[in-house]
Amino acid sequence: MTPEWWRTAAIYQIYPRSFADASGDGVGDLAGVTSRMDALAELGIDAIWLSPFMTSPQRDAGYDVTDYRDVDPLFGTLADFDAMLEAAHARGIRVIIDLVPNHSSDQHVWFQEALTAAPGSRERARYLFRDGRGPGGHEPPNNWQSIFGGPAWTRVTEADGSPGQWYLHLFDSSQPDFDWTQREVRDEFLDILRFWLDRGVDGFRVDVAHGLIKEDGLPDYIQPEDADSMGGEAEDDVPYWGRPGVHEVYREWRALLEEYDGDRALCAEAWRPTARETALWVRPDEMHQAFNFPYMMTEWDAAALRTVIADSLEAFPAVGAPATWVLSNHDVIRHASRLALGADSPQGHGIGPLSPGKPDPVVGLRRARAATTVMFALPGSAYIYQGEELGLPEAIELPDEARQDPTWFRTNGERYGRDGCRVPIPWEAGAPAFGFSATGASWLPQPAEWRALARDVQRDDPASTLSLYRDLLRLRREESLASGDLEWVDGWPTHVLAFRNGRVTVIANTGSEDVPAPEGMRVLCASGPLGEGVVPVDTAAWFIAG
Repeated sequence: MTPEWWRTAAIYQIYPRSFADASGDGVGDLAGVTSRMDALAELGIDAIWLSPFMTSPQRDAGYDVTDYRDVDPLFGTLADFDAMLEAAHARGIRVIIDLVPNHSSDQHVWFQEALTAAPGSRERARYLFRDGRGPGGHEPPNNWQSIFGGPAWTRVTEADGSPGQWYLHLFDSSQPDFDWTQREVRDEFLDILRFWLDRGVDGFRVDVAHGLIKEDGLPDYIQPEDADSMGGEAEDDVPYWGRPGVHEVYREWRALLEEYDGDRALCAEAWRPTARETALWVRPDEMHQAFNFPYMMTEWDAAALRTVIADSLEAFPAVGAPATWVLSNHDVIRHASRLALGADSPQGHGIGPLSPGKPDPVVGLRRARAATTVMFALPGSAYIYQGEELGLPEAIELPDEARQDPTWFRTNGERYGRDGCRVPIPWEAGAPAFGFSATGASWLPQPAEWRALARDVQRDDPASTLSLYRDLLRLRREESLASGDLEWVDGWPTHVLAFRNGRVTVIANTGSEDVPAPEGMRVLCASGPLGEGVVPVDTAAWFIAG
């Protein structure tokens, strides 16, 4: 029996507004994705995941949806989506789309109806409206803080002009949270899933999949200072993350997907502190995959990497799911910068011109290439964020006036947010906007130094990061590493990560001194130049016998 595709897939994340712009307005679109489909096929990926392209006022780059069954005109039309889907499928590439169920836009018809309806009405029951505390209800219902900074509650004005109830928004005030205890909300999203499944999508990446359900009574909670904003490091019981009732939702979704052929898949964005907790989202009757954020946030250290890899390969297979591996996405500092940071930067805070401990770009790229070389040798499914195959670093020196992330505004500039990992990617060094847009327009400014990282510069250079990714993905398939079994290789110094998967032995040097290469073996692939008989610092290599 052929294993399900999602167990071993290499999945490429497309952030549509920053991938390719066919219209020339400076914002990427679905036609742009279609125009670059051959480049994706050439890279050797199995599937693409598109961040939100549904109708939205774009207060949070599309994660504030007004119509879950249509394409925002900024990105094109449903016909453009169908053409993109057909182009992908024609090349053997599956398509996963983003779904945002924790909250909608405040412009969604349901929320607009709620604003004009009375407290206690069916319209308000779809969201988390509550009376305020204190005299006249002037204080928020609890002390929760928004992930983007500031209070998580906003008060509305009632139809008669009087100060009214408050609504919960864990993110921006323009993103009211749904009340997932309501049957009407659950049925609506089941219908949304059917709409896209009927169009032929191969799966869904589910935004804030550890949210949705809030603890009964909405008790006060104070998040520790400098904590991971999405709960990925939370060791205490957070009343809005990881509540047991959320799993009932995904059991319904799994049952729906199983009505369709083609191994449709659900992938959870569930920020949990350990692989064991994350694995709760991928039990046999729930989702198929969950992002391995503990792995992504692990520093470049052999002992730490060995621990999180071992934990992952125990936790996920124990519930019948594949481990997943990811190093970058649209919400975190690109790993070509993050792995060389000289100071802490909690998830979502970002880095900018005045940040302490800014990364050394040479060290960062060297570590990023090595970390990717390790990742592609691990059993399971791997995720790639657009531009990492070019070795793109975080865009740190963005001017304040160019920034667009709600985090920047809600914290009055105290947190730079996520704009630095979302800058449009370079395709051709000599073209306007480096080939992103024929007009030269770009919704975020591209660093001038990215000219040297453009895809056409790297395509035929065997030493480029793009060539490294192509080689690793090809060898990953040829050696069946994604369906293999990992065996640790002991006897190496503590700063060396060493393991075997099938015929391939992986040696990664995370220390400050070169280490000898394994004797009697030849190099299959390496993240950087190897010295005579050694694996240099911040380098990883694949070896096979002979």
